[in-house]
Amino acid sequence: MTESKTDQKYPVSNDLKENVKTMNDLLQVDKSFDVIRLDLNYANKDMALYLVDGFAKDDILHLLMKYLSKLEESQLDGDTLQLLLKRFIPYIEIDTIDDLEKAADTVLAGPSILLVDGVQEAIQIDARTYPARMPQEPDLERVVRGSRDGFVETLVFNTALTRRRIRDKSLRMEYLQIGRRSKTDIAICYIEEIVDPKLVEMVRESIKKIDTDGLPMAEKTVEEYISGRHWNPNPVVRYTERPDTVAVHLYEGHVCIIVDGSPSVLISPTTFWHHLQHIEEYRNKPIVGAYMRLVRFIAVWGSLFLLPLYYLFSIHPELLPDALEFIGPKDTGNMPLLMQFIIIEVGLDILRMAAIHTPNALGTALGLVAALMIGQVAVEVGLFINEVILYLSIAAIGTFTTPSYELSLANRLVRIFILISTALFGVYGFVLSTTIWILWLTSVRSFNVPYMWPFIPFNYKAFRDVLIRSPLPLKNRRPRFLHPRDPDR
Repeated sequence: MTESKTDQKYPVSNDLKENVKTMNDLLQVDKSFDVIRLDLNYANKDMALYLVDGFAKDDILHLLMKYLSKLEESQLDGDTLQLLLKRFIPYIEIDTIDDLEKAADTVLAGPSILLVDGVQEAIQIDARTYPARMPQEPDLERVVRGSRDGFVETLVFNTALTRRRIRDKSLRMEYLQIGRRSKTDIAICYIEEIVDPKLVEMVRESIKKIDTDGLPMAEKTVEEYISGRHWNPNPVVRYTERPDTVAVHLYEGHVCIIVDGSPSVLISPTTFWHHLQHIEEYRNKPIVGAYMRLVRFIAVWGSLFLLPLYYLFSIHPELLPDALEFIGPKDTGNMPLLMQFIIIEVGLDILRMAAIHTPNALGTALGLVAALMIGQVAVEVGLFINEVILYLSIAAIGTFTTPSYELSLANRLVRIFILISTALFGVYGFVLSTTIWILWLTSVRSFNVPYMWPFIPFNYKAFRDVLIRSPLPLKNRRPRFLHPRDPDR
């Protein structure tokens, strides 16, 4: 990372006034109402306490100040710092810092800093709290059976939810700070006795190379920096807000990235097929889960190829067998078929964006307007035909069935690409565009893992498990592409 002006060192001195002056300059206490400095005197020693209003737990700090107020001067004779740490500040999360630059960054992160005259180190009291919501089930990953908790925006809550499910002594939570100004907390999570050390090193180094002022979009900023190939619409990491999903992937040998300020955890590396699996499939009997996965795959492939194939058979009805002669419009309406598909496709995206920005109280009204405008009225005036709306609705449902929101958006672009290619070049356009898409996916890699594994390169047993949800007792081997230290479950 490039060096900035904030990388200077300001060692803590014995002179409290000098330390206070430096901290005031670093934190600009006089210019920010929420950055507070308290001038204190306990046991005839001048002290200064720095904190951010809203981050500090007032009751804990009041209790500590009450203890300190009872000190006699003679009780601090000797090594003042050690006496305070071991006897007179009865708190668990306490540490020392010897650099005021780091102390200032610590204050802005939430902990409080206590400076004592004559002591050449600052005392860090991690009595912080953040505005936070309680864990609740994620909207995008709901299940009928299973846990109802989900990650939140606070890093330590998320690490605790993970450890609750993995009580393994080799579970590691590596701490990093990224962003020259934001100093965003990041945790790299993995099981040391399972994961490939080379994978951990690759993830760690890719995160350390992030050189930016801050991470305002949290995990999304991290993903764009570490994934590469920025014009690739397909997600190369998987997002999840479910602790049980993270636990499953950690047991397989994946590395998870938890970013403070976001409820979404990044799972890496992932393949194309990871984005087509859902936790609900493993919350049911194997045969039921296999059926659900099959239906989901059919829906996803339908969302990709249904519209291009319908268009192809509409303009080339001779390709249809006699039993399917009913496919294809008798009347194409007042607009070309391709224009109808494109307009409705874009219209659905506009409706999706409108739904996101529409208050819940107005959501029903928005649905009625959409049904009347895009459906009934558009057909009656001859803009669209019924078949176009029918097939595009089926494709849209298939898109919504895709477990990964990011993959569903990428598939929407692929569908438009194949549709336009088919409209321009017919059968050759359909075959060529599909081939280009598959070759593109084959060229993608996620931390040196082939994106289409185990289809390309082909691995029969692994691909069978992708297509059919296997019983858990039979899944006694970890995925080979992760090169786990311990391949047996």
